[in-house]
Amino acid sequence: MIPRWHLIEGEAGCAYARDRGCVAVIVDALRASATAAMLIDGGATEIWVVRDVGEALRARDACPGALLYGERGGLPPEGFDHGNSPREAIHAAGRPVIFTTTNGALRLVQAWGAHAIYVGTTVNALAVAMAARSHDREVALIPAGSTENPDCVAQEDWVAATEIAQFAEAPIGEGALQFREWRHLMELDGIPKLFETASHAVTLRGIGLGGDVEFCARVNVTHAVPVATARNEFGIVLNSDS
Repeated sequence: MIPRWHLIEGEAGCAYARDRGCVAVIVDALRASATAAMLIDGGATEIWVVRDVGEALRARDACPGALLYGERGGLPPEGFDHGNSPREAIHAAGRPVIFTTTNGALRLVQAWGAHAIYVGTTVNALAVAMAARSHDREVALIPAGSTENPDCVAQEDWVAATEIAQFAEAPIGEGALQFREWRHLMELDGIPKLFETASHAVTLRGIGLGGDVEFCARVNVTHAVPVATARNEFGIVLNSDS
């Protein structure tokens, strides 16, 4: 029998994965999960995910040749090489990356201690589903949500988590009702529209990054699956699962 998969948002999902020894899949669909996947796809040698801008700047000194990727308010902080955009990931080929975002970075840190931690979204949905399922144990799909506004429903994260769960073809435990509701909406409206109408997408279009929203709504663009392999003094280290 295939172990159950659970859909639990935010810090609660991270705690569930840690406490129960589950596989954790962090889903920050706009845009950290897509950017991390495309960084691996584009040939970044590894990704150091850190929680704040100051740590990112200090981490660069400890990681020679690293590029700084990240965002605050959707835009790259001062001194960064690139933003949090999957369309800019190709520039990291052959280089390590220091990466900081508002929501996804914190969830990776909070999930540390789970049996395994992957980063997934629509762009690598099938690949991350198969990677997580290969452990033959329960999986917590964790829509990252908003760390700044916990009452905000990050519909893009739930849509991406639901898409991953569908590829897994596993029984759903916690979050089964939400899974059915989001699957129904996906059947009615489609993934691109649900991404387009998300509140975060409105913000991104307002700062000229609508192209990122369109990219992040694509399904199975890459087979790359970022996996957490270590924790250092700055944050979580991601490498390719392959």
